[in-house]
Amino acid sequence: MSGRWRDATFTVVTTSALVVLAGGFACLLATLVVAGAPALAGLSNDPDLPRSVYGTVLCTLLMTIAVVPFGVATAVHLSEYARPDGRLLAAVRRAIRTLASVPSIVFGLFGLGFFVLFVGRGLDRVSGAEGELGRPGVLWASLTLAVLTLPVVVVTAEGALRAVPRELREASQALGASKLQTVLHVVLPSARSGVLTGAILAVSRGAGEVAAILFTGVASYVPGYPVDVRAGFQHLGFHVYVLATQAPPTSGSEATMFAFALVFVAATIGLNALAFLVRDRARRTT
Repeated sequence: MSGRWRDATFTVVTTSALVVLAGGFACLLATLVVAGAPALAGLSNDPDLPRSVYGTVLCTLLMTIAVVPFGVATAVHLSEYARPDGRLLAAVRRAIRTLASVPSIVFGLFGLGFFVLFVGRGLDRVSGAEGELGRPGVLWASLTLAVLTLPVVVVTAEGALRAVPRELREASQALGASKLQTVLHVVLPSARSGVLTGAILAVSRGAGEVAAILFTGVASYVPGYPVDVRAGFQHLGFHVYVLATQAPPTSGSEATMFAFALVFVAATIGLNALAFLVRDRARRTT
């Protein structure tokens, strides 16, 4: 097969994959709009909607605040400080990639066992309080999502840091800058776009996860907006699950379910759009 035919075949395959992906998303969105749009007007009087949106956004933002600094610090160590030929470094990288393939429900059980029962109740015993931190809440749910999305941030940020030309590091150190100064003022600013891409991917995955927060703080009903990170919260994805599995179904519950799913998709797209705007602004100021 000549090079021209190989290029043409590759173009057809990749274009077909793009069309299938875009078509699948269009069908999904069209289904949600057709089935859920008629019930959107009725959601304006549903108190579960604003509480679920608030809980989803709050949990995602807390997750992002927790995972991005820790993930970037880990990536900096792996890229700049760890020995490139060390066996420990290879083992850590394999562990991070393995962590990315663990089912999200396992992270939920980990969050319950480690954050709620071990850390939370341990802090309660030390402080003398009972049930203050040793119970599911938005804090523990956000940290569980942070652990779940950590491999995404680490792998993406490390790739961006390693893509920075070594000549920039050598030039900075030749001018008298220390290793830390080189990382903070040369390497990280040069890799800012890639680091923010990792944050966007983390937001994309964390905002849509439900299984990981089943045991760590989400609830089917909360009487108000959670202003305390120790409190439970409502989530759009979990509310869709509750509506889909309630038996027997109530009148109009199916349309309401699709309407909540439509709002869930819109909120996820909005969070991603906000992250893209932040990244693009960082690119323009680099």
